[in-house]
Order: sequence, then C-alpha cells, then structure tokens
Amino acid sequence: MKHLKLLTIMLLFAVFAFTGYAQEARNDVEQTYLSQVGVLEATGHNDGVEVANYLESTGLGEGYAWCAAFVNWTYVQHDVDVPARAPAWSPSWFPPERVYSDITNGGSTPQKGDVFGLYFKSKQRIAHVGFIHKWPQNANYCITVEGNTNKAGSRDGDGVYKKRRLKRQIYKVSNWIGYNSLHGDRFKHQRLQTLYPIKIFYSNVA
Repeated sequence: MKHLKLLTIMLLFAVFAFTGYAQEARNDVEQTYLSQVGVLEATGHNDGVEVANYLESTGLGEGYAWCAAFVNWTYVQHDVDVPARAPAWSPSWFPPERVYSDITNGGSTPQKGDVFGLYFKSKQRIAHVGFIHKWPQNANYCITVEGNTNKAGSRDGDGVYKKRRLKRQIYKVSNWIGYNSLHGDRFKHQRLQTLYPIKIFYSNVA
C-alpha cells in the first residue's frame, strides 16, 4: 500500500512537472514569434537577414517560400520538436498524431504556440502555416502570427504579421508542445542533436 501511494505521488509530480514545462515552453515560443512581428523581406523576393535565418534553420537559403521556415526557426530557438524531414514543407507539420480534431465544433481547443494550416485547392494540400496566438471560445475568429504573408493574408507575402482569421478558414491545427488533450498522449520532448537538420533540396516548399 505504501508503495502504491509513493508511485501515485511520483506520477502526479511527473504530470505537474511536464505540464509546467509545456506552459513555460508555450510562453517562450509566444514571446519569440511576437518579437518577429513587423519583420519584412528586404526586396520582396523571400530575402533579408531575418528571412535568411528562418530558411537556414531548415537547410535552405534565401529565395524560397518561408512560412513553415518561420515556424521551424521559432521552435528551434526553444528546443521544441520539429518535423524530422522537410520542415520547410507545410504538410510536414501535420502528422495525424499531432493534429487536433473538431476544432470548429468544440472538440479541442488550440493553444498559443500551436501550428495552423490553410488548405489551398490550387495546390491540393496545406500550403500555408503559422502560429495560433489566441483562440477565443465564443468567437468565430482566431488571432494568428504568420510569416510570408501580408495585410491581405496571402500565402506569398512580404513579412511577419499578426492576423485575424475566421476559424472556418483553418484547415488543421497541430500540437508540437507538451500535452495533447485530444489524444491523451504526452509528446516526448527531444533536445535537437543539432540546431539545423541535414540540408535537403526541395522541389516544393511552403
């Protein structure tokens, strides 16, 4: 009986510790992506010092679409898990085990620092990603922070913007930080072996 109580206490301590880590990580990620709002491309061609840093975190150089690279760079700053392959390709951010379901029907509530994806019929895939910043419970919109967009909300823009988007526009949201309340699984936090993955040449990015 004593052993059972001790085990229960240890498990509760582990859960609280993990929850504390996840919230701290979300706060750190939020602070970083907000600090980038206002960054603009140098010449409007997927370039500039900050844009180059975002792309470098995925193994790419200037000139490529960079919405997913912005997400990757932000997570890398805080040792948050990122896709093992092709992090500059938007669909890579939505493996089934990371995705919330029924986000528009109250099934799951996205949190700050989660990744959203927009689906484009012309591409037949998710082709733009960014961060959920706020997901008001009783509203039909959410607040996002996105790279490679503009005031009009384009997927091929000129900077990092804070946007208001209708929730029904959001195709998927994935959780890469801490506890996934939908699946009931704690995602294992793995420290990156290196700041940047091996360079991969992409035929399609963003």
